Amino acid sequence: MSTPARVLIADDQRVVRQGLATLLGLLPGIEVVGTASDGEEVMALANELGPDIVLMDLRMPRCDGVEATRRLGVAHPGVKVVVLTTYADDRSVLDALRAGARGFLTKDAGAEEIQQAIAAVLRGEAAIDPAVQRHVVDALAHSAPLEGEEGEAQLPDGLTAREAEVLTLVAEGLSNTEIAARLVVSEATVKSHINHLFTKTGVRDRAQAVTYAYKHGLAGAE
Repeated sequence: MSTPARVLIADDQRVVRQGLATLLGLLPGIEVVGTASDGEEVMALANELGPDIVLMDLRMPRCDGVEATRRLGVAHPGVKVVVLTTYADDRSVLDALRAGARGFLTKDAGAEEIQQAIAAVLRGEAAIDPAVQRHVVDALAHSAPLEGEEGEAQLPDGLTAREAEVLTLVAEGLSNTEIAARLVVSEATVKSHINHLFTKTGVRDRAQAVTYAYKHGLAGAE
């Protein structure tokens, strides 16, 4: 890279943020321009600092990594996201990639792997941890639904599996706070899912959403 890649680090653990900033700051071709503790700070600092890359954790308060990635894609499409997370399950990978992430690494990755992933993403390539990549490709090759994706194609009105899951929990009478705790996501992410499913289904409030859920077999099942 002719000019250093401007990197913003997002992680809710201070020791991880500081460690990554120190580690990456020693590497050629990388300039750490800032750190963020959650997705809301990511958006604010993206406006202020103009990073090329956001090294994004997934599990963060207020606004998680998936929602922050989605928001960046709308507000700052030139900013590329490389996920760096402890979680490499099918759902986390799929949600992050659908939100627009171009790289996906686990926190087992070393400094050289992170550096290579940043360089690859800036070249317009994808950078996915080989173990994760093999898992996803193998699932697709065998036409097997990924974890959490069963039946998504049969859902009404274009609902995603996650939106249907949120709708089911709404029908159970859970609040946004309770849904966020159940799904281990932020309340902002829950609100986003609810807004999307309201738009897709044409319901105006939670009462209508409950009626819709029962009508389409998305509530009351064990």
